[in-house]
Amino acid sequence: MTRRTATLVTAIIVLVFSLGLVTVFPVPFVSFSPGPVKDTLGSANGKPVIGITGHETFPTSGQLDLTTVSVTSPDRDLTLPQAMRNWLDPHHDLFPRDVIYPPEQSADEVEQQNTAEMTGSQDSAIAAALQAAKVPYHPKVASVAKDSPADGKLKPGDVVLKVDGVVAAQVPQVGELVRKNKVGENVSFLIRRGGAEQTVVVKAAATPGEPARPMVGITIGVDSPVKVSVNLGQDIGGPSAGTAFALAIYDKLTPGPLLGGKHVAGTGTIDALGQVGAIGGIQQKIAGAKDDGATVFLVPAPNCEAALHAGVDGIQLVKISTLNDAIGALKALAAGTGDVPACTR
Repeated sequence: MTRRTATLVTAIIVLVFSLGLVTVFPVPFVSFSPGPVKDTLGSANGKPVIGITGHETFPTSGQLDLTTVSVTSPDRDLTLPQAMRNWLDPHHDLFPRDVIYPPEQSADEVEQQNTAEMTGSQDSAIAAALQAAKVPYHPKVASVAKDSPADGKLKPGDVVLKVDGVVAAQVPQVGELVRKNKVGENVSFLIRRGGAEQTVVVKAAATPGEPARPMVGITIGVDSPVKVSVNLGQDIGGPSAGTAFALAIYDKLTPGPLLGGKHVAGTGTIDALGQVGAIGGIQQKIAGAKDDGATVFLVPAPNCEAALHAGVDGIQLVKISTLNDAIGALKALAAGTGDVPACTR
């Protein structure tokens, strides 16, 4: 073998070995791609996605999809070829792993956080939908943080009637009334527990990281004869389905099909007052909705600019800031009357 041939063979061996390493060793990125959609007016595993008891419900029509993003799981790594394929796909994105999965969080902790966010999103959606449908309810204690001022004094299920003598008619009012006190002051709760009313006094403490903001260590849910169940399984987490949940609940609780037979998709966090918030992965969600056949997509106002760069044709982007915005837009689209707020350049 000549020196030239030996050099060429050696170079080829090194190249093949290097390419093999490239396909094995991970890169510090995760991918975002269009995830599955779920019709919130439909069924999953033989049960309605949104089940309602304790109140008359009405027929719906059309399809109202919540949208998701498929993200590289925290216990899986991307190789360079996989990362390149995602980078070249216009409907995929790459993000630094540490941005999506903080190094101090384990995979189990990430999953627990996503589940907690989904549960909180559902509670807020129920409160917002009941309020929009004009169905009365009371705030109630949903959870009590361990070692917090309320621990041992308030209990999950306590119905909150008044805070410091002021009637608490909505979920957000409880926190607002607590925060009118100063750290170290007593907060008086008139509650109903086991059918009997009683007063419970809790001393406000400082919120961790926010010394000037008082708290008592409770989260608030909804007490109502109307019981709402969400049946999606364990494969979807996070808070971004809140707006879709609220719209589906509202549609079932009120006469007349809200969608008028249209195929609508959307996204957005929601709070108990019906304020719609921004989410991540808007471009992937629009692409997933279009692939499923949606013709209308409800976009949180802060996400409009990114939505316009999704590169998806044939789907109407409707801008929403509140649950009432979304309801009004869907009614207008179903009736075929008037313009609706749109994401525009």
